[in-house]
Amino acid sequence: MTNEKLPAMRIIFHGDNAASFSNGFAELAGSGAQVRILPDVLSAPAESQAYAEAEAIIGVKFDAGLPVPKGLKLFHVPGAGYDAVDLALLPAQASVCNCFGHEQAIAEYVMSALLARDIPLADADQKLRRGDWAYWAGSPDRVHGEIAGKTIGLLGFGHIGKAIARRAKAFEMQVHVANRSPVATSDLVDRAFTLDQMVAFCGSVDVVVVSVPLTGDTTGIVGAAELAAMKPDAVIVNVGRGPTIDEAALFEALQARRIGGAIIDTWYQYPNPAEPTILPSKLAFHELSNVLMTPHMSGWTSGTIRRRQQTMADNIKRCFSGTALINVVREGRSIA
Repeated sequence: MTNEKLPAMRIIFHGDNAASFSNGFAELAGSGAQVRILPDVLSAPAESQAYAEAEAIIGVKFDAGLPVPKGLKLFHVPGAGYDAVDLALLPAQASVCNCFGHEQAIAEYVMSALLARDIPLADADQKLRRGDWAYWAGSPDRVHGEIAGKTIGLLGFGHIGKAIARRAKAFEMQVHVANRSPVATSDLVDRAFTLDQMVAFCGSVDVVVVSVPLTGDTTGIVGAAELAAMKPDAVIVNVGRGPTIDEAALFEALQARRIGGAIIDTWYQYPNPAEPTILPSKLAFHELSNVLMTPHMSGWTSGTIRRRQQTMADNIKRCFSGTALINVVREGRSIA
């Protein structure tokens, strides 16, 4: 999209997450863009009024506690997940879109975490600084692993799953996929399962990577039976949403060491104003040595911000010029 002259556009960035994408956004959106950043909690009457008068809102949530923006044309989530947006409460004429652009970063996170399990660079460095040649080549007692030849299982084969598959193939891994809609075998996919074959899928791989969105159907999609089917040395990775893996079943499997470990980036509890330093689960995952814990960081890179900014700016220009939108979650309806 070009920076053609467009009518004035009242654009709101609502909350800290959305504000991360605001720097330089007016220039991307075009000469008619009027950008305002509002806090997560609209405590001042002027903030509520600005929200109610917005024509485009970039935000991660919409609920009954927020003013109704009656003239809203576009509600844009600055990410893929829109489970905190109550679509039924938004004005009917407003289109709702989301954006991706995080799949590159998440795929790099997954591969780097898997590589780190087999190639202990940090540990080798620390030991050698003490004169300990623990991983010196030349003895079978000092070998380390590799990911080539292992089988990675991708639960979900959308933007993230496909990006991981491409990188896994570059590392000579086998790729199995479990997906709601059928997936054909190809240069990227060696074997495909449907979601009613989850136990067989989990038992067929060395790594399970969960990247499905959180819905009623995917909540707890990996439960006790699926974890029990995994190989004793297999690893599970969650970069989707925490509750897609049953919390108690995962903790029990890890605590009993029935699986090899977990790499968890998406969780069951998140910071809030009352508990800004809350642990990510009510269960003691932080006490388990076979878990790598990260704070929902896998997709949060400068590249992700740049790509999402461009998607949202292009969609706002499309909306105000009457061009078809991309990444549409819900199409706005014409009001007679």
